[in-house]
Amino acid sequence: MDGSTGVARPRQESQPKPGPEQVDERRPADGVARPWHTPMSGRDPLEEHRASTPLELLFDLCFVVAVAQAGAALHHDLADGQIGHGLASYLIVFFTIWWPWVNFTWFASAYDTDDVLYRMLTFVQIAGVLVVAAGVPRVFADLDFSIGVIGYVIMRAALVAQWLRVAREDPLGRAAALRFATGIGLVQLLWVVRLAVPGPLGVALIFVFGALELLIPVWAERAGRQTPWNREHIAERYGGFTIIVLGECVLAATTAVQAALAASGVSAALLAVAVGGLVLIFAMWWAYFKVPAAIGHHLALRWQVAWGYGHYVIFAAIAALGAGLQVAGDAVIDPRRLPSVTAAMTVAIPVAVYLVAVGLLHRRGNAWSSLAPVSVTSLLVIAAAAAAGYVGVPIAVLAMSIFTSGVVAANVILFQRRAAVA
Repeated sequence: MDGSTGVARPRQESQPKPGPEQVDERRPADGVARPWHTPMSGRDPLEEHRASTPLELLFDLCFVVAVAQAGAALHHDLADGQIGHGLASYLIVFFTIWWPWVNFTWFASAYDTDDVLYRMLTFVQIAGVLVVAAGVPRVFADLDFSIGVIGYVIMRAALVAQWLRVAREDPLGRAAALRFATGIGLVQLLWVVRLAVPGPLGVALIFVFGALELLIPVWAERAGRQTPWNREHIAERYGGFTIIVLGECVLAATTAVQAALAASGVSAALLAVAVGGLVLIFAMWWAYFKVPAAIGHHLALRWQVAWGYGHYVIFAAIAALGAGLQVAGDAVIDPRRLPSVTAAMTVAIPVAVYLVAVGLLHRRGNAWSSLAPVSVTSLLVIAAAAAAGYVGVPIAVLAMSIFTSGVVAANVILFQRRAAVA
């Protein structure tokens, strides 16, 4: 498995599973001086009860600052009616946030030594995402990527340094590590050169170089031994980030309700948006965590790639929902600011995309027909938004929450019946 996606091939060797009396000698106990340097020989992929470290949690919280900036900028564009510009800018900015997070997450699962050098290089990556966050307004204002590229390259350069450590200290992983370091380093040079390319060609190159970034792990993992990532750890890390982004969505919805309260006081319309938005968030959480994460070394390459990369859609949809709920709140304050259908669609589209993405994520091992309830619910959510011109945005949001929570409830009942039969 690579440091960025979950790409892996069948294991060529296994490491002994630690017994209850064994400890990882590379990770000092509390009160013991932390080593400056610990060889990166790879963590045990079979290690049980592998949880997120305090450093990983700090990493996530700092990255969600950038997610919040992207969501706030998207809300501004949507509220001003700049739908196409806002979505394009948002998807590009979100990639610059999501991809380094994915890279760090898989690398840490395989090679987290938690020594001083590892921590310092992680701090550099955190600093890089904060630079990216500072550059978000420029991207949305006039597609100025200069600050964002600086922050992105900072993050990626720190990861290159980590992969070079692996190449030097882990003979079995050297070939893959050198490919990672080489591929990531070369693409960063391309990002810098792209800054000098103006106009549509410069924008087109963003998608070309982004595709190259996504291909690096697939190429690198074919060089030799897979990187020793841990299935439980990866599942927890992705689940944890899903919760954090959902929390950011709650914050955005709360901000919208506060603004509406300050402008017009309590009203039935405001309550409908508040209740509908909260139920949507609850239902989306339940939809993601209704079954265990389907990721592991035993999976085929195509599924691991789909699982690792597919979360871009899930994370981006959640953050976009926060912006959409803010637009719905704006509609309560000033119903004439945007057409009702447009305002409702800013909520409906992220919800529908999220439902389909999560349905595909959980589909493995089931027939395609298992996606029928999710597909129907997504269409109902879009239909509710389309009816907003007649029923209003608040009622449309409330209807979306009823449809979404309904399909989740139906799944819960179905799982209970299956368990009873088994």
